[in-house]
Amino acid sequence: MLSKNKIKFINSLKKKKNRTSEKLFIAEGEKIVHELIRSDFKIHSIYSTEDFILKYHLKEDKKVFQITQSELKKISALQTPNQVLALVKFPEKRLNLENIKEETTLALSDINDPGNLGTIIRIADWFGIKNIICSENTADIYNPKSIKASMGSIGRVNIFYRNLYGFLKVIREKTDLTIYGTTLSGKNIYKTRLNKKSIIVLGSESHGISQDIITCLSEQIYIPKFSREATIDSLNVSVAAGIICSEIKKG
Repeated sequence: MLSKNKIKFINSLKKKKNRTSEKLFIAEGEKIVHELIRSDFKIHSIYSTEDFILKYHLKEDKKVFQITQSELKKISALQTPNQVLALVKFPEKRLNLENIKEETTLALSDINDPGNLGTIIRIADWFGIKNIICSENTADIYNPKSIKASMGSIGRVNIFYRNLYGFLKVIREKTDLTIYGTTLSGKNIYKTRLNKKSIIVLGSESHGISQDIITCLSEQIYIPKFSREATIDSLNVSVAAGIICSEIKKG
């Protein structure tokens, strides 16, 4: 049975300041928790209904606590809780330029929607992109909405928060990576041969990439609109990320 203090503690982790203080985040749902168990992330504790425990043979695991569906509702951020909630420790990872010099890396400039962030992580995982650099104003990766949207891919993609302008300046000075950025005045992506050894900078839908970041770019690119009737002026940033990743992997 979950104590009132335990329920209060778990619910407190829905706020960023408490996640940061405790260095713990919440993961919910069978697929996501199972993916994180299989990853390098360290599990602090798991609160689960009997079905999940039996399915994944966790009866003897001392970090696993069996609870009822009604107890799960008290700690879940979901309208319809799905069997299991885990508390997971923040990973300790270091960004090494040597690790990204031969690869494609995504850089996110002030992406403020946690759902979009989680989806971009899932897209990166699909295309085998191992590292994402986020500006300091990008949404919190450990927001429950980001974790949910990543569908477990957070366990395979490294996320780093940096002063993006400073980071890109170092990339320009110390590597031969091409830095692409999505802007409305860029080159048509379908008529541009993209270098796999690159950083792809994606900006927010409302503000795009800031002017100081643009000064760090090697090339500006854009995804053309083919419909003459469509009145939309931009793509969802996660959709744009998927299109660009597909093009760059095409070779």
